[in-house]
Formats: sequence, C-alpha cells, structure tokens
Amino acid sequence: MRDLVGLACDRCKRKNYTTTKNKKRTTDKLEFKKFCGSCRGHTVHKEIRV
Repeated sequence: MRDLVGLACDRCKRKNYTTTKNKKRTTDKLEFKKFCGSCRGHTVHKEIRV
C-alpha cells in the first residue's frame, strides 16, 4: 500500500531525502520545503522515483 519515494532539491536536483507515501490517498506528487546541504538553505523538494 505504501511506496518508497525520494525527494530531490528543485534548485540543484540532488536527491537528499526518502519517504513513503500512500498511493491511494495521495495521487499527486509530494512537495516539501526542506534543508539542502549543497545549496545551504531551505528549498523546495519534489518527489522522484527511487
């Protein structure tokens, strides 16, 4: 039921985080504002395939 997805920085495109999501309840892509170590700041991270 829950699938593993990765979160990549929108600015530098590096994969920094992994999380799980329920595909039945959340059909659109995840988007969070998280810290990126290479950009050295809080940026938008979008869902990618793992």
